[in-house]
Amino acid sequence: MRLAGVGDNVVDRYRDLGTMFPGGQALNVAVHAHRSGIDAAYLGALGDDVAGRLVLGAMRSEGLDTSHVRVLPGRNAHAEVELHDGNREFVGGDAGVSKFVLSDADIDWLRGFGLIHSSESSYLEDQIGRLASAAPLSFDFSVRRDTAYLESLLPHVTIAEFSLADLDDDDAEAWVERMAALGPRLVLATRGSGDALLFDGTRLWRQPVVPTEVIDSLGAGDAFIARFLAGHLRAEPYEQALAAAAELAGATCRSYGAFGYGTAAFPPLSPERDPANAARER
Repeated sequence: MRLAGVGDNVVDRYRDLGTMFPGGQALNVAVHAHRSGIDAAYLGALGDDVAGRLVLGAMRSEGLDTSHVRVLPGRNAHAEVELHDGNREFVGGDAGVSKFVLSDADIDWLRGFGLIHSSESSYLEDQIGRLASAAPLSFDFSVRRDTAYLESLLPHVTIAEFSLADLDDDDAEAWVERMAALGPRLVLATRGSGDALLFDGTRLWRQPVVPTEVIDSLGAGDAFIARFLAGHLRAEPYEQALAAAAELAGATCRSYGAFGYGTAAFPPLSPERDPANAARER
């Protein structure tokens, strides 16, 4: 019952708050899976700047295995976030040093996990076959729906996740059924305020959202995925895993950031002084 998040990490920079939080799809899932009782690890590349140190410190505080994290010279990946009535919107960002190549030692280590989770933000598409050779692969496609992309990756994926908030019930059901036909054993779709869907190739499950105060929706989908994957690893009934996933996603919406650890001292975007930081110091 071990899960490894492999791929993206960022600092999410909230300019309205003057605060940055650690995040990233692969990292968020690892953190929330660990909080859900699963032994979890993270494999990825961090910058050696203040943002990278924030992310590394948060991972260690959470108790993740960081033995295969790379700390590289340069800037950590970041995303610029705006909130509109609690709904997060990404308005910019940079990959920093986050692109990396999996080593043979990484693959050997990953063979000890029950599940690997990665994402379309991780720049690992050309290495998906290697990941899937080590352990069953969960992959978050988010809003990616281009046919060539999906057809190249889905045959390697055991559990595929999608964000389908813009689709009505009929179209969302048709989508998960179509994706299941391309290879994965399970297809999970989160849909914002709509029912989440799970399809195993034969049966469809629905999970309504849990009503909650929405302060910040960032990371709610990752929390949902993480709790479902934790339940899957423990062989929980899908109804139980989905209901718990909805509860965790709702709880995540009630605070800023994907999993906490905010700091007001976020780094500049360029070698010049960041105007936002300079304005605060005047």
